[in-house]
Amino acid sequence: MRFLRTTGLVGSAVLLVAVAGCGADGGKDDAAGGTFAKVSTKFGEISIPAEPKRVVALGWGDAETALALGVEPVGVSDWLAFGGDGLGPWATTRYQQAPEKIGTLEPEFEKIAALKPDLILDTKSSGDQTRYDTLKGIAPTIGVPAGGDAYKVSWEKQTELVAAALGRVDQGKQLIAATKDKFAKTIAAHPEFAGKTVTLGSRTSDGYGAYVGGTGRVDFVQRLGFTNNPRVEAKATDGFSIKISQEQLDLLDADLTVMAPIGVDASTISDDPLFKAVPSVKAGRVVVFTDKTLSSAFATDSILSIGYALDKVVPLFAAALR
Repeated sequence: MRFLRTTGLVGSAVLLVAVAGCGADGGKDDAAGGTFAKVSTKFGEISIPAEPKRVVALGWGDAETALALGVEPVGVSDWLAFGGDGLGPWATTRYQQAPEKIGTLEPEFEKIAALKPDLILDTKSSGDQTRYDTLKGIAPTIGVPAGGDAYKVSWEKQTELVAAALGRVDQGKQLIAATKDKFAKTIAAHPEFAGKTVTLGSRTSDGYGAYVGGTGRVDFVQRLGFTNNPRVEAKATDGFSIKISQEQLDLLDADLTVMAPIGVDASTISDDPLFKAVPSVKAGRVVVFTDKTLSSAFATDSILSIGYALDKVVPLFAAALR
């Protein structure tokens, strides 16, 4: 099973051009130019002619971001197989009408076209040119920002992109500010995190791996004051994670080791004798997610899941370090 890279660089890749007649939050059509918004992406500046009414959200966390901004997508991708409306418990009850489910790595283009969207959100995805070209043939598509390939898009950048496309820039800024404030309060409550090293790993049916800088999980802990395991970072490539063989499990050692089972039972990790021999694990400075909801909140890295993770996941880190 693949490790999916979920976050990235928070740069200056988004631009909303508010046109004549806009309200304070943007969103009125320009009768002369026929442009509602313009958003800068890896694929150039994307023009959106009118306020979107039928939005398809394909990227990892795009649906949650649109919902946080008050827009219900008519089609969504359920990346973490939540079922139902494709949402974690931190975002349920936000749909008045259930959306159509769309594939993830290989979206069903005919199904998307049948929904007759006027905007497609694909801000946190592979950044593949063929994927983008196919989608833009259906409707204006907001793809990844510059430097956002392979899911390297943070919750902050994703919120900026989606808010710009939906003409809700001010609302997006408010959501980002509230989330940063919650981070600040969490950091103040946990000064013990500062300067501590952390390894964020996973185990799938293919074996062990660890996430490198630029992913949502790493961004989350770095904001809290942790330093991603330098030995893992030294092996980083363009991918979002590195593979770790059974013989290399000592690479998981850090002040805190956090592990997520993906497609396997948590006991596959916690009962592994070689894993239990890792110094940090042996000392009890370890979190192995046994609750899929907590693991998913940590992995989703959206404007909605972040608050849930701060409330539910951070206490696990603090307890392990104690």
